Amino acid sequence: MSRIIKKIDHAVVKKTAARCKAQGITIPTFAQMRDPGKIPQSIKDKLPAVGLWDVNPVNLYRISWKNDIKTGLYGGVNFIEIPREITGVKARVIGIIGKYFPTGAHKVGAAFGCLVPRLVSGEFDPEVHKAVWPSTGNYCRGGAFDCRLLDCTPIAILPEGMSKERFKWLEEIGSDVIATPGTESNVKEIYDKCWELKNDPLNIIFNQFEEFGNPIWHYNVTGPALEEAFQALNIKNGNAAAYISATGSAGTIAAGDYLKTLHPSLKIVASEALQCPTIYMNGFGEHRIEGIGDKHIPWVHNVRNTDAVAAIDDEDCMRLLRLFNESDGKNFLKSIGVTESKITELNLLGISGIANMLAAIKTAKYYEMGEDDVIMTVFTDSVEMYQSRLDELTLERGPYSPVQAAMDFSGPAAHQGIDFFKELSYYERKAVHNLKYFTWVEQQGKSSEELKEQWEPAYWKTIFEEEVVLFDKLIEDFNQLVTL
Repeated sequence: MSRIIKKIDHAVVKKTAARCKAQGITIPTFAQMRDPGKIPQSIKDKLPAVGLWDVNPVNLYRISWKNDIKTGLYGGVNFIEIPREITGVKARVIGIIGKYFPTGAHKVGAAFGCLVPRLVSGEFDPEVHKAVWPSTGNYCRGGAFDCRLLDCTPIAILPEGMSKERFKWLEEIGSDVIATPGTESNVKEIYDKCWELKNDPLNIIFNQFEEFGNPIWHYNVTGPALEEAFQALNIKNGNAAAYISATGSAGTIAAGDYLKTLHPSLKIVASEALQCPTIYMNGFGEHRIEGIGDKHIPWVHNVRNTDAVAAIDDEDCMRLLRLFNESDGKNFLKSIGVTESKITELNLLGISGIANMLAAIKTAKYYEMGEDDVIMTVFTDSVEMYQSRLDELTLERGPYSPVQAAMDFSGPAAHQGIDFFKELSYYERKAVHNLKYFTWVEQQGKSSEELKEQWEPAYWKTIFEEEVVLFDKLIEDFNQLVTL
């Protein structure tokens, strides 16, 4: 019995398949997103003529970490290594790249993992239902994009204080947009709006904080991509030492659960904002690291597998955002030995990517990691999403200068220490897990019995490894109906 798919509505599936057939829509399996070599040649033949962000159903097959932007087809996993001149640690720090997904962020995959199983099972009927995407950043953009490719109607919910780029893009793609009060940390206000929209049964809420399709996608697609990037380093005695992920909706961090099946000694480190240290000290507040909503523990977070937490000062992220992207900042990096090619790659890190990099530095220093140790992370989006933030910082602080560049390197990067880093004991992890009760059982109607089940590793093994088998079978059956 699936915990996610409650029933198969064959009449709706047949009707939706006919709708997709009329528009030439087929859907990739999770196995194909993990390994694009399994994608039919007939699909690959169409890709070079279609832009990465084009509203074209064939771009469903670009929900992958392996897009080759030069050919329009596929290659190896897109990743970069942050040079030691920047990190200042012996361990190697690598991050897989979200920019080369449609929409410029990997959340398009998480949204796919939530919507598609419901679509191909008939639980979501695109002729009558609207897909509601509550988000603090890129998830609602990914959901809106997936909806447009699958001919579904999207509603995006996000805080009014998020970057202008997000609102502009959502309007351009034709999504309804609801702006809730607050900024990055105001998740409860989003939940409140969801409860309001639930009063209309035609609104289907795809809440990434409770939708298991979110971490299932990352476990089965992001996790293997990270392993492939690690293996590509070809280090003779290489050790997969740690995986860093902002907690956010607890989707991306599930890639660490996959990596631990291969590397049991690997440390999973959650990064979060020091200004809103939810795991670090059960705290609250406001912060500027966009895309990592907090003040609660997501229902889909396997907390027992989280080994440590690093709280990152959002001011450090904003200063490095300028250092990596202003001309005087780039000149300074060149003066300390960073190559031109590496400097060019730094625009692949958005604000949360910078936070993940800083958490990797803390992790390497805390565990005293050596040259054979590799720390993996995810650079979820790029500076392309934050040009307005750079403009705001210039207005607020004045033009960037060589002196400011030196200060921004020596403080946030070179002197990033092991302060605000906590290694979690068994009972500290259980205490964090228990915090789910107050959000999910008291407020959102989950059961305390399932919360107890979530503490057991067998629960997550079933969720991550068995549900995806059903998902892919449903997708394959649906595609057969489409192509009959």
